Amino acid sequence: MTFAPSDHTFAVCAYKENPYLASTVESLLAQDARCPIIISTSTPNDHISAVARRFEVPVVVNPDPRGAASDWNYGYDAAETPLVTIAHQDDYYEPNYLSTMLAAVNDYEEGGLQLAFSDYFEIRNGERVAGNALLRIKRALNAPLGTRVLNGSRFVKRRALSLGNPICCPAVMLVKENLGPSVFDETYKNSCDYKTWVDLAGEPGRFVYVPERLMGHRIYEESSTSKNLKDGTRQAEDLEILSSLWPAPVAKLIYKVYALGEKSNEL
Repeated sequence: MTFAPSDHTFAVCAYKENPYLASTVESLLAQDARCPIIISTSTPNDHISAVARRFEVPVVVNPDPRGAASDWNYGYDAAETPLVTIAHQDDYYEPNYLSTMLAAVNDYEEGGLQLAFSDYFEIRNGERVAGNALLRIKRALNAPLGTRVLNGSRFVKRRALSLGNPICCPAVMLVKENLGPSVFDETYKNSCDYKTWVDLAGEPGRFVYVPERLMGHRIYEESSTSKNLKDGTRQAEDLEILSSLWPAPVAKLIYKVYALGEKSNEL
């Protein structure tokens, strides 16, 4: 099957009153190909409603919120298309994200594609950061997944994830018809995406890496990632996931090195 832009939905997960929501939606409307956009939230409020009215984007409300993964699953399930990108409310998408990712997905018409994901840059204090130690390490880990001969291997997929999570969740285009409903693991508060990728890596199918920087991930004090790093949630969950991939002593050693890189999420 060849996918068209109309086969993809951006599900924007919005929480409380985030000041970047409008700019995120603007970047999605500025794509060089148009596709459905929805806003999914478990915290409906006047701010989200105003943004939705301004851009004429429908809102769906999760009636049973149980954390970030629950909200992501609700938006994912609400999308009525075979392809979905879970857009975070504070990130930015380059105009060619959709067309480039569709081309990558359509390059695997033989089927079996679980997800495709792009490279990304960080946004710090309004400035783009395209290269730091953590981003360079992630690109090295992801590189084998850009190769057709390797990205369908369960071993290669799991090894890419074995030193930490190199896949930026909002850069991922999910193939619903191959993943089924409610794809995200809901047992973790912060590292639900990492746990999901590890689980999917153990199943048949492909993870396709697109090495172009097609979206910007915003790093700032009020972001959920920064808050969960400060209270230790992210660290504990990442160590538990690493321990599922390695013997405990090895996992702890890897975690200590990985945690140093994660400090780059702090301002």
